[in-house]
Order: sequence, then C-alpha cells, then structure tokens
Amino acid sequence: MSNDGVDNGKRRFLTLATSAVGAVGAGFVAVPFLGSWKPSAKAQAAGAPVEFMIDKLEEGQMVKVEWRGKPVFVVRRSQATLEALKNSTLSLKDPESTNVEQQPEYITGVTRSIRPDILVLIGICTHLGCVPQHKKATEVEWGGGFFCPCHGSQFDLSGRVTSASPASKNLVVPPYYFMSDNQLMIGLDKGAA
Repeated sequence: MSNDGVDNGKRRFLTLATSAVGAVGAGFVAVPFLGSWKPSAKAQAAGAPVEFMIDKLEEGQMVKVEWRGKPVFVVRRSQATLEALKNSTLSLKDPESTNVEQQPEYITGVTRSIRPDILVLIGICTHLGCVPQHKKATEVEWGGGFFCPCHGSQFDLSGRVTSASPASKNLVVPPYYFMSDNQLMIGLDKGAA
C-alpha cells in the first residue's frame, strides 16, 4: 500500500490531540479515585489528633474542642487560679491524681497539666457521662471549676472531683503536647508524634 496523499503532519497532530484528551480524561478519573483513599472527615474525627491554637484564649476562658466525638475543655488559668489550686481547702476524693488511668504518665501534680496555665480535659463527667459546665470562681462559692448539671458533681479547675460529688473519679486528661508556644496537639503524646 502506498502512502501517497497521506498528510503525516495531520496524522501526528490527531494522534497527539487524542493522547492529550485521553490523559486529561484519565486525570479526571484518577483525582476522585485517589481522593477516596483519604479518610473522610467523619473518620478523622473518630480518632485523628486535633490541632488547637491557644494564642487567642484569654485568662479564665474555656473553649470546647471535639476529639474522637468527645468534648475536650481547654482552659487558660490565671496565676491567681493556680495559687488557689495550691492552697485549696476543698475536700477532694483524689487530690494527688493517683489513678493512672485518668491521665498520661507525664501529667502530675496539682495542676494536672504540662503547662500550669493551660488545662486540657475530656469534658465528660465520670459519674454518668454528662457534660459538665465551666463555672468561674465569681459564679460559685466553692472556687470555680466544673459543675455537672445532671447529678451535681463538682470538679475544681484541675478537674479533680470533690468529696461530696456522686462522681468517684477526676475528669480524664487526654494525651496532648505543645507543638509550639501557641499550638496544641490533642490526641497524641509527643513521643508518638
């Protein structure tokens, strides 16, 4: 067969144009396919760590962050609050936080936190699972902290349960670490990061 009358330039152009259209089409198919490999927002919320910026958190302010479907309280405590914790006359069930199931091993002392001014707690009452309310010292006579509206459990501003409460354990401290002075990572220990 003879190649007389065949325009090779036109043939090359049509071959390249068809290949380009095919590549674009493959890209349109590949992007959603590869995107489906990423975990959904729901799956990430189920167990993924959560970053939180604390730079705009004012003294005495509490913010709720969601981690694993649970509310996490992040509170900036003042120096006066920290002094009140050290000199507290509240009767507490576990003042030294000796129950190791309630906080990572690096959380010790009265403040139950890495940095004394920043408190991080899972906001679920250890009695029957209600969400306690944050109460400032000016709002209640017992010095402030957290009050569970379901059955009246009270926790101080370190999440330690008072003796008169139906709850038997302190509020749980989740694993967390500071990525920088103003950035908090909830859900990971620094060693696991």
